[in-house]
Amino acid sequence: QLQLVESGGGLVRPGGSLTLSCTATGNRYPIAWFRRVPGEERARIACVSGNGVRTHYHEPVKDRFIISRDNAKNTVYLQMKNVEPEDTGVYYCAADSITTTQENCVLAQTWYDYWGQGTQVIVST
Repeated sequence: QLQLVESGGGLVRPGGSLTLSCTATGNRYPIAWFRRVPGEERARIACVSGNGVRTHYHEPVKDRFIISRDNAKNTVYLQMKNVEPEDTGVYYCAADSITTTQENCVLAQTWYDYWGQGTQVIVST
């Protein structure tokens, strides 16, 4: 069974950087990152195709975050730069085990059927 484990969360000052990791056992599935803040719906952040070539970003993070993957290590990364207080939340990675192509991903949570437990990110002074 596919398992995803996030790590790398923590406290970071505004303007700082943080890199999250998502280790996923199993095949080269498309992987996405989402963020949840209490009282709000889960927000989409970015996704990467199974082969790592195609990425999609939510507009507010497009110029600050980078999603990438190292399939040899079964790990997907989310590099967060110039973070803002609005980036605070629990970050989840998710895998799309249904899509058969490794060449694209869809940045919509309904496409993802396996989820990690999340890692907390707090952006504060």
